[in-house]
Amino acid sequence: MAEQFELSDEMRAQIGKQSPPWLYEVTTTSVRAFARGVGYTDLVYFDEDAAKAAGYRSLPAPPTYLGTPRFIPGRCSDTFSSPSEGLPQINHGLQGLLDGGTETEYFDSICAGDTLEVVQTLAGADVRSSKALGKMLIVSVETHYTNTASGKLVAIQRGQVIYY
Repeated sequence: MAEQFELSDEMRAQIGKQSPPWLYEVTTTSVRAFARGVGYTDLVYFDEDAAKAAGYRSLPAPPTYLGTPRFIPGRCSDTFSSPSEGLPQINHGLQGLLDGGTETEYFDSICAGDTLEVVQTLAGADVRSSKALGKMLIVSVETHYTNTASGKLVAIQRGQVIYY
């Protein structure tokens, strides 16, 4: 448990920095696998005719599924498939990690066949105290998803990571 922790000028300098753009792919297989994995049974996620009859271009991406990052060996993280270089980060030295939650705001539909350009911004960093965990660093990120074919922003995801 960290008794003392402060944001340094170097840490603060990372706020507002963006990742390089990265591509996410939405495929019929990935839509079906995600929908099946979370227990959805609506045919729009599995049958293209049902999806089109419901007004979609193809199988719609289920809620919270925003595609699969393109994995390029040597250029991305083996764990998350995001770029391995150029991601804004705060070097803090804290050992513990908690998911602080994620919210997604949608602006347009996302369907199988779409390719999304993704850019992540380190939106904020704050230090708070907890009786149980001591000093915590709360890092906020904002990720923009843009459809490469239409150029439209289709979603923004906001999340927090808690280090302690």
